[in-house]
Amino acid sequence: MQGDAQVVDCLIALLRGELAARDQYFVHSRTYEDQGFTKLYERLNHEMEEETQHADAILRRILMLGARPDMRPTAFEPGLTVPDMLRKDLATEYEVRANLQAGIALCEAQRDFVTRDILLAQLRDTEEDHAYWLEKQLGLIDKVGLQNYLQSQTSAGV
Repeated sequence: MQGDAQVVDCLIALLRGELAARDQYFVHSRTYEDQGFTKLYERLNHEMEEETQHADAILRRILMLGARPDMRPTAFEPGLTVPDMLRKDLATEYEVRANLQAGIALCEAQRDFVTRDILLAQLRDTEEDHAYWLEKQLGLIDKVGLQNYLQSQTSAGV
């Protein structure tokens, strides 16, 4: 099936963004694990897996539309501290949200409702799960202080 060129280009850009988000979550999750923040590691590892699923859905749609995917992740710079990593992850989610919203509008204009529905499901996940959780973590740091927050992210008995 031949897809609309604009939709395909949008999907390729979204794929590269999802791959970058996956890689960013990958490095951040492993950094948390290395630092002993088990709860952050578990959550970010889960997010990494979800970003991989998002990339997979987009990749499959690109292939179905008869196009070639670009598997090069968009460049990113990992965070250095826990608050920095959380802020960078949140900024990534806001960027993904904006790109998904633009993609959804494009798909509606091109009457590609199947692709729109794929992107809409990812938008819900981005807003209702990823970004919301990250906003809560940064809010907790503000409310309880960084040291108390970090202590709460370790496993009991560590």
